[in-house]
Amino acid sequence: MSVREDAVRCAVAEPALLGESPFWHPEEERLYYCDIAGREVRVFDPESGRLERHRFETEVGACAPVAGGGLALALRSGFVFFDPASGERRDLAAAPYDARHERFNDGKCDPAGRFWCGTLLEPRAPRASLYCLDAGVLSRKAGGITVSNGLGWSADARTMYWADTAAHTLYALDFHIAGGEISNRRVFARFARRAPDEALDAYGGRPDGALVRLAADGSLVREVRLPVRCPTMPCFGGADLRTLYVATARLNRPAQELAREPLAGCVLALRVDVPGLPVNFARLA
Repeated sequence: MSVREDAVRCAVAEPALLGESPFWHPEEERLYYCDIAGREVRVFDPESGRLERHRFETEVGACAPVAGGGLALALRSGFVFFDPASGERRDLAAAPYDARHERFNDGKCDPAGRFWCGTLLEPRAPRASLYCLDAGVLSRKAGGITVSNGLGWSADARTMYWADTAAHTLYALDFHIAGGEISNRRVFARFARRAPDEALDAYGGRPDGALVRLAADGSLVREVRLPVRCPTMPCFGGADLRTLYVATARLNRPAQELAREPLAGCVLALRVDVPGLPVNFARLA
């Protein structure tokens, strides 16, 4: 079943270049997300309509809330702690790659508080990796992909989901929560590539986030059609976790396309029937 475009509203009208990694903070009742190319963390209060912007010296690939306050961020230069209220910042782990040619891209915390984040290479190559920050120790967990995206866990925390956007593939992995280990990587869902003569309007897209609802066997249950070409990542928010917020991008899109899609880069929202899971908080020590 599809959701009509007129059911989708604009939640944050100030566009980002490349929105990513949104989460709803249940204690603050605010939406956090990154503008990777804009080198910002953004904080939106839907009650007041206020948007805060916190700028950094390099790209911010992902953000996650920290128990007790503040954020864990995955910058191109490495993992850092940042407190938007006080401005406090401290390094957690240096980037484990050559930052001239690689950066972090999209990440989340698992139910035990480990912060997972994958990478991409510039130019693109199937040598990107998935890393995990566990109580201050950073380790490489997997590799052999091109654009790491779409991390998530099942409700019972026994399965981790991980997308490679460039491969049009969503993987499932057995997840062992006690030690944070992953195994048995397999294809959960694969999406058709765009044919050479296929119009963009007819193309179904690729997994840059999680904009379809899939059953346990990977089959399509629900599709959300949006009024923009480049959605990136959704999250569930609001008091009942039934407001779906969707970050989007406008970076490097053609001028004619942007003229047709004025909401590109904005955060979109719609109400859904099934609530999502609350965000997992990072455990830094």
